[in-house]
Amino acid sequence: MATDRRTPGAPQFLRLAGEQLRWELLRELARSDQRVGDLITAVGQPQSLVSYHLRKLRSGGLVTGRRSSADGRDTYYRLDLGRCAELLADTGQGLHPALELVPPPPPAEGAVRGRMLFLCTGNSARSQMAEALLRRRAPQVEVMSAGSHPKPLHPNAFVVMREYGIDLSGHRSKHFDEFAGQRFDHVISLCDKVREVCPEFPGTSDLVHWSMPDPSAAGATPEASRPAFSRAAEELSTRIGFLLQNLAHTQETRS
Repeated sequence: MATDRRTPGAPQFLRLAGEQLRWELLRELARSDQRVGDLITAVGQPQSLVSYHLRKLRSGGLVTGRRSSADGRDTYYRLDLGRCAELLADTGQGLHPALELVPPPPPAEGAVRGRMLFLCTGNSARSQMAEALLRRRAPQVEVMSAGSHPKPLHPNAFVVMREYGIDLSGHRSKHFDEFAGQRFDHVISLCDKVREVCPEFPGTSDLVHWSMPDPSAAGATPEASRPAFSRAAEELSTRIGFLLQNLAHTQETRS
């Protein structure tokens, strides 16, 4: 009797990312959160085509979108690297068990070097937590944070960072003018508003943007906004993990 050797269709990741323009969009979003206009410029394709393929990527769960806090008419798109990793693992296993993807180990201490600056509006929550989380995971990196309109650190920033074993005592809010003229290897904005007013820093060719909502705006009291701070810290921790892997790979390649 003949054996039915028919196989399932192509894995979801291949169906979603196999089209050339979608792959280009994914590559752009792997670098930074971007708006449709940014992507149109980057890939050199009309808005209708870019928007069509973004909808496909969003429906497949590879890309998410969030309304800009600077201009509600805009949407920032973000690549979900964690979801990509899951689907890529399924893709390898679907072809052969030996192709199962194994997550890379954390970068060795000293593998990532340089100076990094995180920016948001108030320098009271997102950028402070990002600074602290990166310093904990890569103490050899000189990391700082600042804002366009500094205000005192939010009490929930202290509370949530303590859950990560980090004490923010001694941290202070700073205006980004304090760093004017300084050279940074990487500048990352965490707020849509500050992205629009971010100054240029010498030696930084490209501003990376992570579009994140302000957790302090999620409630009128610290108790009400506490869950939003936990979500922000979790997202920052995930993004920083991927960032360190990318930087370690880039610096190893250049050395």
